[in-house]
Amino acid sequence: MSTGTCVPPGIKIKDTGFGYTLSLIGGKYKMIVLYCLAEQKVLRHNELKRCLGTISFKTLSIVLKELERDGLIIRKEYPQIPPKVEYSLSERGLSLIPVLDTMCQWGERNRASGPMPAKGEED
Repeated sequence: MSTGTCVPPGIKIKDTGFGYTLSLIGGKYKMIVLYCLAEQKVLRHNELKRCLGTISFKTLSIVLKELERDGLIIRKEYPQIPPKVEYSLSERGLSLIPVLDTMCQWGERNRASGPMPAKGEED
């Protein structure tokens, strides 16, 4: 059902805008981190960890570094003891929220009619 505009014939998906977007938000946690920050505006590491549930400290740290590297979130460090670091969405990250909202709306419209995820895929 492609309109032919996002992935033209003969072009690899990774070389399209679609592929680029997926490279920024793909993975198990990135979209959830962005959505948590969209709802709460500013969160600290442990607050994000609570928002995500079972994610490990290391995995969350990696996800946050990637999102910061890609310009989607802002990391603000306060020079105090104990250290305080807060995360928020950048303008670029905020511009992705309508995309995530559209995905949410699609899911709400289609989840009742679609198959249930296999055991272990709920996360």
